[in-house]
Amino acid sequence: MSEIQKPLAGLKVVELGTLIAGPFCTRIMAEFGAEVIKVEAPDGGDPLRKWRKLYEGTSLWWYVQARNKKSVTANLKHPEGREFVRKLIAEADILVENFRPGVLEKLGLGWEVLKEANPGLVMVRLSGFGQTGPYKDQPGFGAVGESMGGLRYITGFPDRPPVRTGISIGDSIAALWGAIGALMALRHKEVNGGAGQVVDVALYEAVFAMMESLVPEFDVFGFVRERTGNIMPGITPSNTHTTRDGKHVTIGANGDAIFKRLMHAMERRDLADDPGLADNAGRDARRDEIYALIDTWCGARDEAEVLAILAAAEVPSSRVYAAVDMFSDPQFIARQMLETAKLPDGRSFRIPGIVPKLSATPGSTEWLGPELGAHTEEVLSALGYSPAQIAALKENGAV
Repeated sequence: MSEIQKPLAGLKVVELGTLIAGPFCTRIMAEFGAEVIKVEAPDGGDPLRKWRKLYEGTSLWWYVQARNKKSVTANLKHPEGREFVRKLIAEADILVENFRPGVLEKLGLGWEVLKEANPGLVMVRLSGFGQTGPYKDQPGFGAVGESMGGLRYITGFPDRPPVRTGISIGDSIAALWGAIGALMALRHKEVNGGAGQVVDVALYEAVFAMMESLVPEFDVFGFVRERTGNIMPGITPSNTHTTRDGKHVTIGANGDAIFKRLMHAMERRDLADDPGLADNAGRDARRDEIYALIDTWCGARDEAEVLAILAAAEVPSSRVYAAVDMFSDPQFIARQMLETAKLPDGRSFRIPGIVPKLSATPGSTEWLGPELGAHTEEVLSALGYSPAQIAALKENGAV
């Protein structure tokens, strides 16, 4: 896939980020053609390199999170390291950073300094609580953003404490908002002749923005949305049920016509034709009864039979997929959601495919997450540093 075929080809992005939010934001840009230059500390780089499952000392997550990126090292505590980064940002279209507010300012790399050298710069700032407000100086990881943003409170079962979703969803949601904000800011420059600007994304606000009708329902009715387990509150039936062979199947039959089809599939014509269950309000009033019936029906059948009957009846349903299910699923395979790549030792392994699917200018994996500092000399040379200057920077610990 040549760069000219990708929609973000020609954009230069500098990443001053670690772990999840900032790096995931730039990963999206790199997948669609932007030149992403990731700046890492010389003494180990991004901690994600050592997170979760390691293969020969390197995180498998790292290879995906940093795909298509260039890695350069710079010691931001060293004046010449900071000068290198300033020059790099001066030629960039986008800067993405996820330091705590105030850190870059102390390093002389704050917005006011950077925009003076590069008035068209779009600076994406991802932090726990944003760049303003009384909490701005507090540290805030995704777990904190999910808690403050309302997601944790409503996640889990009513008789148990709140639970996390299983991934660092707050960081990833913030990353998506950051990418959207950056592209909107670039669009403003192109269409309205505007200068660059700051895209300020707070993790708690990124999560809060996903909370559907939580705010107006509380403000108008005083209704506090609570944990409801696997059901959709006020929308029936939509739940996860256990089959005879101990598998879990999610069934979404909350549309009026779909509910009728489900009841016919379960051979409960009496309920399919019950006028009291013809709309959602009637069904929700009897949800305990309905869910008990579906539980019993699923519990008397193996997963394969349940899914086959529901598919024939055109009732939305799915097994609850583990990784092993994804690897053999024809839909995942047909949509190329499991790409094959090679580890440094030549071993083949699967990585997630690219989202979204663009028909004319698709994204692609050009290379996996690089070794620490693999592109430092290349990038320094492009900025005009001579071989002697590069050697001196290495010698004095600036890069």
